[in-house]
Amino acid sequence: MEGQSKKREEISPEYKWKLEDIYADENSWEEDYKKLEEQIPELEKYRGVLGSSSARLLQVLEFSHELERKAEKLYVYARMRRDEDNGNSHYQALFDRVQRLSIELGSASSYIVPEIISLAPEKIRAFLDENQDLQLYSRLLDELMRQKEHILSPEEERILAMSADLSLAAKNIFGMLNNADIKFPVIQDEEGKAVELTKGRYGSFMESNERRVRKEAFTALYGSYGKVKNTLAMSLASNVKNDIFYSRVRKYPSALEASLDQDNISPEVYERLVETLHNNMEAMYRYLRLRKKALGLDELHMYDIYAPLVKEFKSKVSYEDSQEMVLKALQPLGDEYLAILRGGLKGGWIDVYENEGKTSGAYSWGCYDSHPYVLMNYDDKLDDVFTLAHEMGHALHSYYSNKNQPYVYSQYSIFVAEVASTVNELLLIDYLLAQSREPREKAYLINHYLEQFRGTVYRQTMFAEFEKKIHEQVEQGQTLTAEGLCHNYRELNRLYYGPDTLLDEEIDMEWARIPHFYSAFYVYKYATGFSAAVALKEQILHEGKPAVDRYLEFLKSGSSDYPLNLLRKAGVDLTTPEPVEKALHLFARLVTEMEAVLNV
Repeated sequence: MEGQSKKREEISPEYKWKLEDIYADENSWEEDYKKLEEQIPELEKYRGVLGSSSARLLQVLEFSHELERKAEKLYVYARMRRDEDNGNSHYQALFDRVQRLSIELGSASSYIVPEIISLAPEKIRAFLDENQDLQLYSRLLDELMRQKEHILSPEEERILAMSADLSLAAKNIFGMLNNADIKFPVIQDEEGKAVELTKGRYGSFMESNERRVRKEAFTALYGSYGKVKNTLAMSLASNVKNDIFYSRVRKYPSALEASLDQDNISPEVYERLVETLHNNMEAMYRYLRLRKKALGLDELHMYDIYAPLVKEFKSKVSYEDSQEMVLKALQPLGDEYLAILRGGLKGGWIDVYENEGKTSGAYSWGCYDSHPYVLMNYDDKLDDVFTLAHEMGHALHSYYSNKNQPYVYSQYSIFVAEVASTVNELLLIDYLLAQSREPREKAYLINHYLEQFRGTVYRQTMFAEFEKKIHEQVEQGQTLTAEGLCHNYRELNRLYYGPDTLLDEEIDMEWARIPHFYSAFYVYKYATGFSAAVALKEQILHEGKPAVDRYLEFLKSGSSDYPLNLLRKAGVDLTTPEPVEKALHLFARLVTEMEAVLNV
């Protein structure tokens, strides 16, 4: 049968990431695993004595971060090996082992934070004044004191740490269902050939010029999720309850506030985003009306949303060509950035193509002691070129941060995580538009730009609103069921897609396949990140070197300051609605430009 997924071993080595750069072989991994296993009990000797001297406090911070760093390296390697093929039981077992050991480490170190916050602020300040080496941890200690009221006693923190494995159950079950166990049927492609539907291919089918293919893929995918909708509803409901449990235990008014507080962000930022989108729906409705007219449809269905508006334009791009496009597009970021980028593209950072059992989608990840990595499922689409630019934006953000920050401040906040990736995407689309000399190509690219807005700002905000609603329902004592989740999702689709879009019943199940719902209140950051990136991209193109220097400084900053402060230093203030409003005004201008190009 054509279109069947390749086995992992059938993929050429040049298109696979080099995890050997983390561990040369599995024996090396096992050696580090054993060392960590032996070291964890040593944490106990520091219990109860952290306030005895600045030297003791420094020792426990250094030792606990040393173990955390080692655990991260073990975890990343095992997880990425599993992601190569989720059906590989050996790597499932490897990942399970390090997950358990990480929980053991969390439990063994759980007394540290409660013990630190039990110290008087004056004592901590005195320790910092007398011990030069301890000053490295000054920001960390300040942050702990900020969150003091939400940190429990050492014994309570130990119990919570021990529960971490249980807290991951819903997420892990969903991951296995979504990546390994849910099987999709065979459909007929444009040429009438039988092709196995996969999550990776679904995107290509939804961009087919053949409406029959789009409808068949749409119906097949959501029909497959629908067969296990009650299991998926129970899984998501359990994850929501998990979020609420931990928020209440830590004395937060809501799961939303518990999540946002990690970045010191007010719920008003989240709520203002949703409100700003609600006030700018007309531009989205105009875009959907334009889409309906351009496609010549009597009814715009949900399976028509991704159909190309410029049917004649061919956008097939080889992986090799995509690398060159990205390098040219990102030239405004300077020679240093390009040199690092080129090294990553050619240096085994990227796992390129889909194979059987491989985790779907795309991500960038790694550890402090390795270069970053990127997982892709490249399918020769223009979208995949943007994915490459996007994920390498993440990768270089991590690279710069790891090179310029000590381990304790190396991991940048999730709130700013989507900024660098989106700056890359926006520079790419501007470059391609500038290179375009042909009206059909220009129309295609403007449509792609519009789709980035729709998918990243409107769609992710809709997801964010869905998350907020289902958490509030459970917080108010309601039960989440498959029917209730479908109803919530349908009403939000009605609001975000407007009166000119026919809501097929299958779309009600879309909530069931979104992995980000298992990392609560994450997706809104795509929308705020996109808005910040629009502002930064404009500054880079119009100011040149001063803006580039500010931007690279932002990439190097890790978590050395609160994310809103880091963005403000780079030139964007997300405490105001201005960045989101300006981004949406750009979207409205692009819709107008597209109307003119297509003459509809």
